[in-house]
Amino acid sequence: MQKPFIQTFLANKTTHYTGSVLFLVFSIFLGTSLGSVPISFEAIARIIGGQLLPFSHMSEGTDPTLQAIILQIRLPRVVLAGLVGGALAVSGAAFQGLLKNPLADPYTLGVSSGASVGAVAVLFLGISLPFAGSFTLPVVSITAAICTIFIVVGFARLVDRSMSMTTIILTGIIFSSFLGSFISLMISLTGEELRQIINWLLGSVGNRGWDYVHLILPFFVGGVLLLMFTGQELNAMTFGEERARQLGVHVELQKYVVLSAASILTGAAVAVSGTIGFVGLVIPHICRKLFGSDHQHLIPLCVLNGSAFLILADLLARTIVTPSELPIGVVTALIGAPMFAAILIRRRKGGRSS
Repeated sequence: MQKPFIQTFLANKTTHYTGSVLFLVFSIFLGTSLGSVPISFEAIARIIGGQLLPFSHMSEGTDPTLQAIILQIRLPRVVLAGLVGGALAVSGAAFQGLLKNPLADPYTLGVSSGASVGAVAVLFLGISLPFAGSFTLPVVSITAAICTIFIVVGFARLVDRSMSMTTIILTGIIFSSFLGSFISLMISLTGEELRQIINWLLGSVGNRGWDYVHLILPFFVGGVLLLMFTGQELNAMTFGEERARQLGVHVELQKYVVLSAASILTGAAVAVSGTIGFVGLVIPHICRKLFGSDHQHLIPLCVLNGSAFLILADLLARTIVTPSELPIGVVTALIGAPMFAAILIRRRKGGRSS
């Protein structure tokens, strides 16, 4: 019997990538178009095309003011939102695949909180690393994120040798709260910068510019490539560590690679945008439902759809209460928290019925 058309359509990998790319391109154009000065898609295409293809003369005759708005204000914000969303989504997919738990993400595991402590220390205590220069912010944030995830895993192993998923998640939540107290301490010591700190912690990609894009880009590319190269190993480890070893996977090494790569992506994202929760929970869950659990495809699809999601979330954050602007973390929390609850309830019901 033939499969229904919808099932066949959704099972096509080419369709998955084509749809995800189109969704991302549409999100980029929409995010660049809407604002206090609406700009047509045609004008955006001409201006961006003129920058990418300088000999095409595509941008000739366009308003210089529109060029400045697109190239200096909206496009860097959209690109930064896309990079942050892709980084958080793919790190969430990696954590979930490795730990075999759909509730695992940088937020619930405490990695975001660890990265936030490092970033806040750099931004508001004036830490500067002579060998890192302008990359001090992401380097310290990434280092703090990596240290946090390994401390969480090590503590969970100490408490429960079986390393149950419940133990790891609870340990992550405990460490997240513990690290949050350090952030609160820094807030209490900064006084006049209180509002600025809180706005940063709630998450934002506004007023960042191309400099912040340059800060996250090398870590984004490196982290995503590392995780893409581990796609087959992640697939093998979903059947259990012993089965993965039988298939020739160096389980311990792959664990360190996946945890480190996901923490690099989380730390870099937090460094440039603050704490944005639930992206790493929502997007991998949706992508797994739509596209399947094969990590060789799930990882790049999470990058594309995570980027598009956060671009649209940022667009909503800056337009829903115009001329004011909501922190983007508020928007993602309003979307992600109910989904987190729904996943938890579903798992509880599944556990009772089994």
